[in-house]
Amino acid sequence: MSDLDQIGIVGGGLIGLSWAALASSLGHKVVIIDRDPDCNQHLATFLAHAWPNLAALGLAQSPTAPDVSPDYAALKGARFVQENAPERIAVKHEVIRQIEAQVGPEVVIASSTSSLMASDLQQGAKHPERILVAHPMNPPHLIPMVELVAGRLTAPDAMDQAEAHYHALHRVPIRAKREVQGHIANRLTAALYREAVNLVAEGIADVADIDRAIANGPGLRWALMGPHLTYHLGGGAGGYRAYLDHLGPTQEARWKDLGHPELTEALKAKLVAGVEAELASMGGADLRARRDAALVELLRLKGDQAL
Repeated sequence: MSDLDQIGIVGGGLIGLSWAALASSLGHKVVIIDRDPDCNQHLATFLAHAWPNLAALGLAQSPTAPDVSPDYAALKGARFVQENAPERIAVKHEVIRQIEAQVGPEVVIASSTSSLMASDLQQGAKHPERILVAHPMNPPHLIPMVELVAGRLTAPDAMDQAEAHYHALHRVPIRAKREVQGHIANRLTAALYREAVNLVAEGIADVADIDRAIANGPGLRWALMGPHLTYHLGGGAGGYRAYLDHLGPTQEARWKDLGHPELTEALKAKLVAGVEAELASMGGADLRARRDAALVELLRLKGDQAL
């Protein structure tokens, strides 16, 4: 194994457990820092579902159960730290302070934050140059993308170390060229979700039909290639340029007509009721288990097709 074989995971919530399942499935020594006395039980339950899925992907090579500790001192010896604390900057600063008290200045601290900026996380740190954002999508043990975002003080070497680390975990790291709230993927999903909410708010479609539209329409294409390549194929022999020249004006017309809904209590109730109706139609199926099993099959297909 590499010199990153000891990995610290701070926060034993959904994202932290997912990171731990992935790293431990590959034989890395993992320690989870969490004060919840039930964290060990949550971990055991999570691993029971995650490791078989990772094994199906060929990633559960020599699984070793992570250790769980309430004491940050257990991070001593970690060569990389993944921070998964709640999305509050004051909490993040305190967690980073605790981490820095235990690990050497060369150890990268990567935050799973979905919206906070690395420059803000670096404020008050002893070694801000090793702090960066490494944002996954849930569940990170199955969804391969990891967004790497440097702060104003992040050292290039820290970014290189992080990229190598995630490659070793069989992830697909991408780098943002500059900081922006929500990074890359969450901004893209936010744009789609805004219009999904707007379609409900305007009475154009119900929740279930909107979900079916994405899952059985554009979502199938996006699972194989991104929007730019998709529209490149839409341009026929002329490719992306032909698409932009011919159909770009219709895109602009739709952009101008997209909604700006507000999440009022009435709209939230309508959305929740729509999801509850959708779940009822599934007959009590384990939605998470179904999703994960489907993700495994999709990832295996993508691996075979090399798209």
